Amino acid sequence: MLVTACALYRHLDGSWFRFAILFLAPDLFMLGYLAGKMIGAHVYNAAHTYSTPLILAAVSYFAEQAALLGIAVIWIAHIGFDRLLGYGLKYESDFKHSHLQRV
Repeated sequence: MLVTACALYRHLDGSWFRFAILFLAPDLFMLGYLAGKMIGAHVYNAAHTYSTPLILAAVSYFAEQAALLGIAVIWIAHIGFDRLLGYGLKYESDFKHSHLQRV
């Protein structure tokens, strides 16, 4: 997914500076853990599942807002990178427990 998203972003002729700035933005959703493990896991997972950026891509298409498509593609690249590193969706028990492994 990471490679595909980067290729698509290149095809969209997006700014690589913007890509670099926004690539780690989904990790800001870790701040949800400040409200506790349960809320943190749900907030983090909402930002790290492919459905969320795909919804943004659909909104981009129907609202004719091309800039949102670039953000969605960057977001997908981030999730692909996380999966490549072995980071998955979080369980409520602990931040280090994910659907892929215990990190």
